[in-house]
Amino acid sequence: MATVDSWPVEISLCEDDRETRAEARLTRDVGLVGHGLARCNPDDREVMQIGEEIAAARALSDLAHRLLSYAAGQIEDITHERARLHL
Repeated sequence: MATVDSWPVEISLCEDDRETRAEARLTRDVGLVGHGLARCNPDDREVMQIGEEIAAARALSDLAHRLLSYAAGQIEDITHERARLHL
């Protein structure tokens, strides 16, 4: 029988002037956090949702890289060899 697991990710957004920051937090024991930033071009119209989506996507991407690096470190601790993992 297949095992099903759930890893919730919490995304927090903060907007200041024409800048949106996002934090994606993996809410399990490892405590990994990814960060993302989106800036609105001064010539563009302000559409809050687009900035949030870009910042959130960048935070999730950063979180993915951090999780992969964390997993590589665990492999290296066990095997005592360099782990080569890629997204």
